[in-house]
Amino acid sequence: MHNPKLRVYAQRMTYVARIVEVPGSGLRLEPAEGSVAPDQPTEVNLLGMAVALALGAAGYEHHSETRDPELQTLDALLAGEAVMPWRHPEESGDAVLVCETGTAGPQCRVERRPA
Repeated sequence: MHNPKLRVYAQRMTYVARIVEVPGSGLRLEPAEGSVAPDQPTEVNLLGMAVALALGAAGYEHHSETRDPELQTLDALLAGEAVMPWRHPEESGDAVLVCETGTAGPQCRVERRPA
């Protein structure tokens, strides 16, 4: 039976970004060439939530600095234009955020790259 409230993602989207630590401020995402961020508000919010879940699962924590909602938007984060108040308390080095969207919505993970 078809449920009109369920959203089906027809296109498979991949968003890949290097996680760049900004000392004393948090992190910034540096989208890889060819990465696609959604342009619809609902999809941006879902991807933002998946990014936050992946960062939390990888051990990142909110930095004590308060977010500026005028400048630090999800659109700006995904475009690589904003620093968000997240930090990893133990690890530093190259990390990459990999997000894929399928029929169930976005799923993200953080991959550590050897130095």
